Amino acid sequence: MASRKPPPASEDGAAELPDDRTASMFGDGPEAGGGGASSPAVYQVLARKYRPRTFEDLVGQEGMVRTLTNAFRTGRIAHAFMLTGVRGVGKTTTARLLARALNYETAEVHAPSIRLDPPGVHCAAIMASTHPDVLELDAASRTGVADMRDLLDGSRYAPVSARYKVYIIDEVHMLSTAAFNALLKTLEEPPPHVKFIFATTEIRKVPVTVLSRCQRFNLQRFSSEALTQHLERICAKEGARVPHEALALIARAAEGSARDGLSILDQAIVQGEGGEVSAETVRDMLGLADRSRVLDLLERAVAGEHRAALEEAAALLDAGADAPVLIKDLMDAVVEVSRAQALKETYRFAGPADWGARTLAMAGKLSPAQSARIWRILLQGFEDCARAPDPPAAAQMVVLRVAAAAALPPPEEAVRLAGAGADGAGAWVKPHHRPEQDRADPGRAKVEDAGVSPGREMANASHEADSHQPRLASMRDIMAELDRQRQIDLRYEIEQFVRPAEVDFGHFRYTAAPGAPADLALKIRRWLEHASGVEWEVLQSGDGAPESVAEKRARLKTERHSAAEAHPRIREALRVFPGSRVLKVDDPETADIDLIEEQAATTLTVQGVEPADDPSQPVGNVVHVDFAAHRGAGDAHPEPEEDDE
Repeated sequence: MASRKPPPASEDGAAELPDDRTASMFGDGPEAGGGGASSPAVYQVLARKYRPRTFEDLVGQEGMVRTLTNAFRTGRIAHAFMLTGVRGVGKTTTARLLARALNYETAEVHAPSIRLDPPGVHCAAIMASTHPDVLELDAASRTGVADMRDLLDGSRYAPVSARYKVYIIDEVHMLSTAAFNALLKTLEEPPPHVKFIFATTEIRKVPVTVLSRCQRFNLQRFSSEALTQHLERICAKEGARVPHEALALIARAAEGSARDGLSILDQAIVQGEGGEVSAETVRDMLGLADRSRVLDLLERAVAGEHRAALEEAAALLDAGADAPVLIKDLMDAVVEVSRAQALKETYRFAGPADWGARTLAMAGKLSPAQSARIWRILLQGFEDCARAPDPPAAAQMVVLRVAAAAALPPPEEAVRLAGAGADGAGAWVKPHHRPEQDRADPGRAKVEDAGVSPGREMANASHEADSHQPRLASMRDIMAELDRQRQIDLRYEIEQFVRPAEVDFGHFRYTAAPGAPADLALKIRRWLEHASGVEWEVLQSGDGAPESVAEKRARLKTERHSAAEAHPRIREALRVFPGSRVLKVDDPETADIDLIEEQAATTLTVQGVEPADDPSQPVGNVVHVDFAAHRGAGDAHPEPEEDDE
């Protein structure tokens, strides 16, 4: 290779210096530090400046670091690694650290090592993505099988200078099916000098055949508290004055991504113009609603104050709050209320004490089922805001929906009301009475003074008006109502694919059998709400019955046939007519609904015995087998009754 020419000499014989404001193609320009004193400083964003340089710098990934440390110490190093996690948790950085660890080499260390301090001879080039033996491939832009074949062709050759040739494939889930197939054989039996490191945010899109050949690490997203502390440390190093409350807002907006948090912090520091960055400034920058005002909005909505809740929501949206973010903040507040209800005296709010006190106060006014119902309304509202043509209007409708739900009885009381008698015993009375309603409706106060609860009168009237609605308090009721409405398709799907776990009024929990339609839960919920007139919670869980109705029917049919064929008289009939078989076993006392209710069969009827080949052979007599008598007689077989026909 030809050497670089010396700089040309000027007229006085002095060598002319290169322009110190222009970056050189050889990397010795101002950005690389090769410029003179007058070179302008090139700002490096915080997300790059504070990228982890060693495994000790990785925050929140202690489990992965511990596993890798033990593997390197014992020499049990895998040939392929799969790193997965949400955006910004450090997948690419971890991949480069792992490549450095595999090729770590100093004057004293000549083996792979997790301890990367001091940096080895290959570390700088690997971190800069310029090392010839560490190849990074972006699967988002190179998805084809031809790209993968070119990469694998190079894997046959030994590394140039490092210990291992390392292939880092980012966003590996975007490879085509053909590219994955081309990778499989080499991934299963790679050359001893090759290591693979994959990174992805969509682990479910990676074929199982690839996952089974890799050592998988799930990089954890940051908690809001951990990310806030991390941002505080960086602010101290940068000399930036950002209060804890503002950093907490940034951490919450980052949603567990360290890179997102640092990018937002970069933007927030600029907002301060060299001074302190207030929480209000950060809130305005992010478009977040003030949490105290979010609690005001939630308190008014759950109290059923439609007008006040609507005015507060409109004020927050007019102040610049983003509609989906406002609904998400309400969801976060409801989650804190539910946590307070579950943890009770051990609950601790990660924020100002007055917010925690207000959350506890709301938890005492609502039941756990009410909190879950409000959260479901907000979740559906969040989706509505995402696809609505006017998100602010959609957000206001969601708030009104929550306020309307406050007038409904809690789901626990709704179940009790469904079983209440016609006299209205146990009718629900709305607990939180608002004085302004008395002023608007003087007759209401007079009724209460007379000792009659208007809530009870309303509940009784509603009970009388809705007496035609089915109760749907069990699987028997649901299947009977499906028959009455002739919902054949839905009944078939429930019989085939639903393994019930817990079914009562307003709640339907089940385990899906293999092959269940993806929208089965949605179909069931829509029909139940249409049939009953109330909101239902339909959830899938893993604690359902071991069988669906169809599976149980098939099992009982097999057991009945086996029991019938084991009876001495029928066994003798099958012996007399070789090749014959039992056609059908009926249980007239047991219906399909009873399969769900676990009722046992009592009587079996063998309808006939079919000759195998010779049509001239007489058909055997119809035999009735009474299982009740059989159970009463212990192990003795009951004598069958013979039909003379």
